[in-house]
Amino acid sequence: MPTGDTAANKQKETRLFLFLIVCFFPLLSVALVGGYGFLIWIMQILTGPPGA
Repeated sequence: MPTGDTAANKQKETRLFLFLIVCFFPLLSVALVGGYGFLIWIMQILTGPPGA
C-alpha cells in the first residue's frame, strides 16, 4: 500500500516527466538547431560562402 509520501513523489516525477517531454526538450532542440544555424551564418559572413 503506497504511503502519502510515495504517492506525492510519484506525482512530482510524473509532472517533471511531462514538463521535460512537452516543454524542455522541444525548446532545447530548437535552441540547439537555431544556435548551429546562427554559427554557420556568422561563419559564412566572416569566411564567405562555401566554394567561393
